[in-house]
Amino acid sequence: MASILAVDDSEAIRTLMKVVLESAGHTVFIKENGREALEFAKAHTVDLVITDLNMPEMGGMSLVSNLRRLDAYKNKPILVITTETADYKKQKAKGVGATGWIAKPVDKDRLLTAVQRTVG
Repeated sequence: MASILAVDDSEAIRTLMKVVLESAGHTVFIKENGREALEFAKAHTVDLVITDLNMPEMGGMSLVSNLRRLDAYKNKPILVITTETADYKKQKAKGVGATGWIAKPVDKDRLLTAVQRTVG
């Protein structure tokens, strides 16, 4: 199973991701914002990052961009999970290095499907 860094400022979403993904056998590391996630990523490598876009301290776009500058994360899949639906936001996320997009509200099945498609 995969090791996953899940980043969201919403405690409910963090809890959902942790419970759902761990119940599927994945190891999940939870962070509240991009700054915490980037510090974690500098010291640890995971198989997949799932990040919210809109967070305090450092948002998802900045996190993705900064992760792509780290050798260990140049080719790691990064999924954005957000309520944003505008195509230009999706293109911007892709432009900074996001691999895919999960629309909120997210449920267990869509989350597991997205992770399965991304890390197998």
